[in-house]
Parts: sequence; structure tokens; C-alpha cells
Amino acid sequence: MKNFGASYTAVVSDIHLTDQESPRPGNPLWKKFKNREFFIDESFSNFLVYLQNLTRDPIELVMNGDVFDFDSVMALPDRPLFPVSWLEARRGLNPEENKSHYKIRTIFETHRVWANAMKRFVANGHRVVFIIGNHDIELHWPKVQNEIKEQLGDTDQASAITFAEWFYISNGDTLIEHGNQYDPYSLCMNPISPFIKKHQHLTLRIPFGNLAGKYLVNGMGLMNPHSENSYIKGSVKEYLVFFYEYTLKAQPLILWTWFWGSFVTLWVTVTEGLRPSVSDPLMIGQRIKVIAEKANASEGEVIALRELHAHSACFNPVQLLKELWLDRVLLFILVVFVSLQVFLFFNVFTALSAWFFVTPFVVLFPAFIFYARSIRSGVHECQETAFEKIPIAAKITDVNRVIHGHTHVSKHCHLDGVEYLNTGTWSPAFYDVECTKPFGKKCFAWIHPQSTTSARIAELFEWKGYSELVPDELKFHQWMGEQSSYVNQNTELT
Repeated sequence: MKNFGASYTAVVSDIHLTDQESPRPGNPLWKKFKNREFFIDESFSNFLVYLQNLTRDPIELVMNGDVFDFDSVMALPDRPLFPVSWLEARRGLNPEENKSHYKIRTIFETHRVWANAMKRFVANGHRVVFIIGNHDIELHWPKVQNEIKEQLGDTDQASAITFAEWFYISNGDTLIEHGNQYDPYSLCMNPISPFIKKHQHLTLRIPFGNLAGKYLVNGMGLMNPHSENSYIKGSVKEYLVFFYEYTLKAQPLILWTWFWGSFVTLWVTVTEGLRPSVSDPLMIGQRIKVIAEKANASEGEVIALRELHAHSACFNPVQLLKELWLDRVLLFILVVFVSLQVFLFFNVFTALSAWFFVTPFVVLFPAFIFYARSIRSGVHECQETAFEKIPIAAKITDVNRVIHGHTHVSKHCHLDGVEYLNTGTWSPAFYDVECTKPFGKKCFAWIHPQSTTSARIAELFEWKGYSELVPDELKFHQWMGEQSSYVNQNTELT
């Protein structure tokens, strides 16, 4: 049976809590965004106080995915009770239950102010719903969920804190999803049965986008994983300027880091993607029933929403090669190889100058440039696809409002008669490596009863501090067509 008891609901997403990075001597810009000065703990604590001053009724706080960033945790235990591989020591622990438990404990130890604020919020009679996103897929582990409940004071198991697999229906009028399930690069391939077995260990299948962050961005400390503008440039000139201005001194062998990290990302994505899910066929029905109960949904709605999900990119390795730029590397190697073979062939018949090798290379290189310039990333197209699914998801769940996160771009608009909100990001996202140009808005959705009717209304606000709450300037865009151009201009996936 559905629970429609919430009158007041606040929705926040994409906080990306992780461990702390201490400043490196001689390299102060290395992962500067993970310095304590950029923590949102105090601001979020004030935000919870503000919410509780809005009403004396119980508040339902929905933490809509990517609240915790397990992929970015680089901390290692001093005396590990589990094996730590060479790769884990350099790029972070694998998503096994004991290792995920260590990571969530590290996050709570690092963000004690945030944890205490949430604990007070729960103690005051309010409830919290955690929806699992792509960066906190490790919330699927029971040990991780129990740790969160214990840390936030829900020790009597009174359901003050609950976890929803990928969606939650609030009060029968609002469908809340993180949104990553419509993104082939970031979706949990099988959220009903998310576990796989690898090397005789039970683990979680991590999506391509998160593996790229883990094995690539974690090793490139001048690149901010919360804003792709920090590592995707508009031209070769911009890449060269960034390299000589910042990277040459901090990480001169960055191309090697990118090269082997890309191959690891590709290998893990494809090999884990092909592994079967670990599940008991006799318990699938019960599993779907549990997911439905936690999400305030019916079993039919769970199955129908699952059918809307994107097809995982792990089944398209050619596209993954393009996203990682490995296709261009392999093609360049092929151009050099063909040029060498032509040179060696003619050199059999007559002695040639070594400069002759350049001739076929020059002939073939324009074709390489043409191909490289023709490649377009499919990442931004994912958001357009997500928008197409919103009216269908609303019809399946019989709601008139849908809320997402994931893109880090705040929005409030109408899509085919369905009200749509995106709550932006509270993460330490910056356009620049010095962390002086913030990206995104710290927004939240506030859903509350109208004074004249029993129906609830939703508002999108930007939180700037305890006394600086202002309506988001993207508060309510009516879409009357040209949806694709709007998405292209305003969307950044992460």
C-alpha cells in the first residue's frame, strides 16, 4: 500500500560528499576542490534549520542521489582487514561491501558537521529518503545503509531513514528520480539485481562514467570531476594552453596517465558489463515488492519504470573508444604503421631517404584529422532522451510532477503538461583549476500545500546562505517548443 503522508517535502541532490584532500607542498592546486574550505557542511546545517522554521509539521527530506561520492574516495586504511590491490591503492577501493563500508565511515568522519546536522534533523521528528544515484551506487550494500542509519541516529529502525533504489513517489503527486537511469553512461544496469561476482567476491557493477572518473580523473588532480569544463576544452589550443600553464609542472606525464587509465576504464566496463547479475530467480518477485514499498509505488510501476531505462553503453565498446579518445590514438598508430610499411616496401627496390617516410604520412594525415573532427560525444544527447521519457514516467506513476538531479543544472519548466524540476548541485564544482569560478547553483525543491486547495505546489530555490534564500532565476520556464536547443545550451552531464 502506498504511503501518501507527506505534506512538506524538500528535495536536494548531487552534494557529492567524499574524503578530504590535504594541500600538497609545491602543488597547491592538486585536487583543490577537495580542500575543507569548500565543504558545504555549515551551509547545509543552516539550510536544515531554515527548513524546520518553515513549518511545525514533519518534513520529508529527499536526498535525490549522488549525496555521497564513493568513486572519489582515495583514503586507505592504515591496517586494512581486506586485500588492497596495486590499482586500488592508486585509484580508490573497489565497490565490495567491506570496502564500501570503510568509505562511508571515512565520509562521515570527514563531514562530521553535516552528519550532526542531519542527526538533529532526524531527532526532531523529520524523515530522510536516500535515492541511490550513480556516484553512490554503493548504497545498495546493507552494511552501508546500516552505518548511515547508525550515524544519523535511526537506531530503533523506526523508518526515519529509508533508501530507494532509483525512484521515489512523494505524496502521490511527485515522482523523484536521480535521472541517471536514462543515461547509458551512468545508469545502474540492473537496479533490481545490482550485484555481480568477480574473482569469487560479490561486488557492484559500476557504470562507465563513474569508472572513467575513478581510473582517469582520480589520477588527474587538476581536473574537477564535478564540472566537465575543467577537463573538456573547446579546441586544441585551449588544451595546449592548459597543459603549459598548469599541467606541465604538476603532471608532465599526464598523457601516459590518461592512456593506461582509459584502457583500464574500457576493460573494466566491458568485462563487468558482460557478467550476469547475481540474483535468486525465486526471490525476484519479493525483491520487486520491497522496491515498490520503499518507493511508495506498485509492483507494476516498478516494472514499467524499469523498462524506460537506457541501454547500457558497455554493450557498445566502439562508442566507448570514441568517448575515451582511444579510437583516435589507435587510428593515429595505424597511420604511422601504414606509412612505415609503404616506406619499407619501396625501400626494397631502391634506397630511399628516411624523409620518404613522411610522404605517405602527409597523405594519410588529413583523413585522420577529418575523422577526428567528425566525432561527436553522445553524452549530451542523453539529456534530450531523458526529457522524452519524463511525460511517460509521469503517466506510469500517475503524477503531475517529476524531479531529477544528475545534470548539475537547475531547471523548472513544463514538458507536455508535466511540471519538471532539477535541483542542480551542491558539489564543489568550478570552471577553473584555481576554484575561483563556481559552476552550478545550490538549489532545492520545496513542495508544500497551497493555502486555498489541498493540492501541493513546488518551488525551486537557490540556497545562498541562512539569510540569503532567493528564488532560482530559472524558476519556471514554460517550454513552448524548441526543447532540444534549450537542452543543448543549458545541460552539463557529470
